[in-house]
Parts: sequence; structure tokens; C-alpha cells
Amino acid sequence: MAPLATVACSPRARLFASLLRLGPQQSGPLQLHTGASFAAKSYYEVLVLGGGSGGATMAARMKRKVGSENVAVVEPSERHFYQPIWTLVGAGAKQLSSSGRPTASVIPSGVEWIKARVVELNPDKNCIHTDNGKQISYKYLIIALGIQLDYEKIKGLPEGFDYPKIGSNYSVKTVEKTWKALQDFKEGNAIFTFPNTPVKCAGAPQKIMYLAEAYFRKTGKRPKANIIFNTSLGVVFGVKKYADALEKIIRERDLTVNYRQNLVEVRADRQEAVFENLDKPGETQVFSYDMLHVTPPMSSPDVLKTSPVADAAGWVDVDKETLQHKKYPNVFGIGDCTNLPTSKTAAAAAAQSGILDRTISLIMKNQTPVKKYDGYTSCPLVTGYNRVILAEFDYTAQPLETFPFDQGKERLTMYLMKADMMPFLYWNFMLRGYWGGPAFLRKLFHLGMS
Repeated sequence: MAPLATVACSPRARLFASLLRLGPQQSGPLQLHTGASFAAKSYYEVLVLGGGSGGATMAARMKRKVGSENVAVVEPSERHFYQPIWTLVGAGAKQLSSSGRPTASVIPSGVEWIKARVVELNPDKNCIHTDNGKQISYKYLIIALGIQLDYEKIKGLPEGFDYPKIGSNYSVKTVEKTWKALQDFKEGNAIFTFPNTPVKCAGAPQKIMYLAEAYFRKTGKRPKANIIFNTSLGVVFGVKKYADALEKIIRERDLTVNYRQNLVEVRADRQEAVFENLDKPGETQVFSYDMLHVTPPMSSPDVLKTSPVADAAGWVDVDKETLQHKKYPNVFGIGDCTNLPTSKTAAAAAAQSGILDRTISLIMKNQTPVKKYDGYTSCPLVTGYNRVILAEFDYTAQPLETFPFDQGKERLTMYLMKADMMPFLYWNFMLRGYWGGPAFLRKLFHLGMS
């Protein structure tokens, strides 16, 4: 793949690239940190639950605030994945191996890695319990437990993934099955689903559809493919500007979109998918398929659903501007596990991390938080193997675009940013606590513009 510099040649693009080159080089395979092999302390000034995008980022930021010896991360997984790239893995454009690194390499050096699973939160006593029987106390708690995939809520899954013709870009176990299903497609229905729940990266369920259509065209299979997007939603995208652009692509490429259709069963042995009409509960329709991409139902992690920190729907109940918990002032949330009314993406977590950093800094000084999160999130809508519509928007579902051109158009530069520059930013800047989103670039690029 060509480097971004070969196509992004404007002065502003060169400035952006030069800013990136100022950052640290890619980390080595391991960081020096105290881990599970050492006797973990029972108290930390800052305890971070979850070592994913939000958790690792906040651990790096808090290390600079209070010192590495006063920060711990509770995370059971041995590997950390940059999941946004799985859209391209499922389409054969990237290797799965490029998306993951050892968790040890992303936990900040000197920070305690508690290799365990959280099983209980007790914010009234400022402590949590882990699955290995440990009780850990804290002064400040950051909850970054992500979102839970509920494949089992669809009858016939996850066991249906043992059959061919079916995949899902949302799991490390099934993303390569998507690419295999694409390659094995011969003729008939290629179906892509969107569940009747909150999801992370709400654009991903249709991104793989556009890539599949491009792959079928490239391999000569397009005339025999009936490409269907069955979505539980009533619109193709929640921001009108980008929805209009996507609807135009859908018409031009002869794609079928069925709204308010929710996948309830997969009969993988017969290559059949059953959908419920959400406008007529109980009414179902059976679709045969030669390829099926499943976006699973999702929910907050089980440990949060019954926790005192959760709202009625099970999400961490935080102030939408400061990310401070509404009841417990020393508890904070970031990322997919929160009830923030914005799209759940890595870009959102990055923007939230900068706000949360400032919020906690002021709380530590017994001051009132002043910096407000505007709901910024981003969804690079991949529409082909070399095109992306870069959707950026806020709490009000209004575009909040970084670049001084119309991001509602498909662009090669935005694809290269998605495929190459964003992973670089993630591993080398965000996880090290140095990337809080593109707000400063937006101001720079729009300087002097009305």
C-alpha cells in the first residue's frame, strides 16, 4: 500500500504528517512493568478497570499525574487488539496479526498489571473484587471495561460459526471467517446485519458490505450477488449529511437495505437467517444466504449491569460533559461501557481521554471540572478498497469535521488515513496518553475560515 505522503501533498497535510513524525517510535515487544508475577498491592491511588483503548490510555495519563507505582490496571487478557482495523481484515486488506500486540507492551512501564477479571465493584467502600479472590482498594477509580458481545442471544450462535459461509468482524475468533466467506461466495444472497442494541462502531456493519461489493466486482461475481443490509435501525446512518452520501452509494451500487429487521436466528446447517420485523413483533422472515456477516447484539459487561455504578440500562452512569460519575465523585468512566450519548468508537475514547485527564486533575485539587466533552466521535466509513467517507460528529449529530474540505465525499486520502495513519496514532500516541483527538488540528486547519 502506498504511504500517505504520496497522495496527501497539500501544505496542511504535510504539516499534519510532520506533527506525527515528532512522536515516539513504535514500542518494542515488551514494557517494563510490575505484573501478575509480583505480589500486587491492595491499594492504589488510581485503579483502572480494563486494559483496552480507554484503560491503557488513562493509565498512561495517570502515571504522569501520580507516578507509576500508584497506578494499577486490572485486565485479564494477554493480548491487546486495535479492533477498528478488523473491517479491513475481514475484507482481506489487512492481516489479523497486524492488529494485536501483547498486553504487556501497552501497559505503561512501572504501572502494576493485575492479570485478573473484575467480579464486583463496591464504590461505597472504594474497593473492587477480582476472580482470584483479591480485594483492591483505591482513591480514584476509572472504569474502562468496554462492551460485551452477546452472540448467544441469537439462536444458533456462536456454534453456527463452525459452519462455512458465515463470519463476523467483531471478534478475533470470527473475523478471518468473514474473509473466507467472501472468497467462497459463488452466487445468491450476501447478507449483512445490524442488531437491535447499542453497538461499538455503528458504521462497521455496513462497511464490510461495501467492501464485499467491491470484492465481488473485482472477482467477477457481482452479477450473481444479491447484496442485502438488514438493519434494526430506521435509517442507514444517524447523521443526515453522511446518510445522504451513503444512500447515494447504495442506489448506484444496487444494494438492498431492509430497515427494522433484526436477526434472531441462524440455521447455519441450512444457510438460513431468520429476521424479526421490529415494527410487527413476532413476524419473522427467513432469508437463505451464500454469505452472512453477523454484527452481534451487545450490552454492558455483566459485572456492571448489577453494579451500583450503573444506570437502569447497565451502563456506567457518568456526567456527559466531565465523565465523572453522577453519584460517586471519585469514580469516572470512559469509552464503550459508559452511557455517554455518542457513538462508541476508539476516536470517541481518545477525545474523552483528554477531557477525563483534566477532570481528574481538578478533582485531585478539590476543584470543579471545567473542560467539557462535546460528544466528538469519528467513523471512517469504508466504501471500497481505496475510499473512505470520514464521518465526524458531536452529541447533536451535527458534523464536526477536522479537515477544510467536504468529508461527505469518498476520498483515497481518508482511506489511507484509516488503514495506515490511524493505527500509527493509536499505538504510538493514544495508548501513551499523547493523543486526545483532533480538536487542535481542527482549529489549525480552519484558521481564518468562517
